[in-house]
Amino acid sequence: MDIVKRIEGILLRPQEEWLRIKSEPTTTARLFRSYILLLAAIPAVFQLLERVLIEKLPMVGHWPVGRALISAVVSYVLDLATIYVFALVIDELAPTFASVKNMTGALKLAAYSMTPVWLAGVFSIIPRFWAPGIIAGLYGFFLLYLGFDAPLMETPKKRVFGYVALAVVVIIVLNFVSWLIKTAFAVRSM
Repeated sequence: MDIVKRIEGILLRPQEEWLRIKSEPTTTARLFRSYILLLAAIPAVFQLLERVLIEKLPMVGHWPVGRALISAVVSYVLDLATIYVFALVIDELAPTFASVKNMTGALKLAAYSMTPVWLAGVFSIIPRFWAPGIIAGLYGFFLLYLGFDAPLMETPKKRVFGYVALAVVVIIVLNFVSWLIKTAFAVRSM
């Protein structure tokens, strides 16, 4: 898989790209190695740069490099865990929506729909600039809908909306829990 073409396809021609993705043979390990590990690193790297180069702690100054690096690694690992748990939940919910359980398909849905969010991670270098992340998240929800509609999980058309709605709630909750852990870790490491 050419990662640049995949990113371009999922962002600019998502309906066509989901059909390619659906028919593309892969494994969980290959999907992590060739896509998820690379793209999920973007927010962590730019968070690290922001903390070391830009953000100032009250009356302390910039983050010490070691603490910022550990915080970025924790953030990265939590993001990887979040995407995997999201895929597990999508897979486990499949029978509820008359869909076929397929962990690889669920991971494809989870990973490729997160593409705009991971790319918007470059804006992590700007303190408290959340607008690109919010817009990217909304586009990610749309991509998730198109992926379910493709149908990656063999979801009947009349069940897609409910499946997507529940999946969106799940990823919001997972990201909130991840954010709480990251915040607690950042505060504790100061």
